[in-house]
Amino acid sequence: TGQYLLALDVQVATGALSIVDQAAALAREVEARLLAEAEQWFEQGLDVEAEDALAECEAYEKCLAADPEHVGARINWGRLLHESGKLDEAERVYREALHLGEDDATLLFNLGVLLEDAGREDAALEAYQRALGADPDFADAHYNLARLYEIAGKPQYALRHLASFRRLIGAGTDA
Repeated sequence: TGQYLLALDVQVATGALSIVDQAAALAREVEARLLAEAEQWFEQGLDVEAEDALAECEAYEKCLAADPEHVGARINWGRLLHESGKLDEAERVYREALHLGEDDATLLFNLGVLLEDAGREDAALEAYQRALGADPDFADAHYNLARLYEIAGKPQYALRHLASFRRLIGAGTDA
């Protein structure tokens, strides 16, 4: 017949006629529920931290199932995998966050530590530099860069990052 059925609802509130797109409203409600569920799983992971690594990993995995873009869950889950020696899995978790466009300094720093532990110093240098791009005052990234540059025989770079590290650490102790 050429007619369409639209999921719209007409409401009259305060004397004004408005059209409500039920499908869009339902989608927003479902998204809000998933985000709330993700936060609950993330909080549960934090609650069992240092007590039960398996339960913590499961909580972060469920958090990411509800919200694949939850950076905190990726950082913590990747750290747990790294600590348990599952370097490839940890790197995958970190890189997935990076593919989502997350240039989080802590995420990049953790990736740098992982790459360093895997013997990939050049890639670790790049990750630490990106961490500083996200947060120029990330003292630990400056320290790790200074150390790696010293090992690589680039003392001028090492000294620059060591000076930044000392300045930042000193700034934190003046309070």
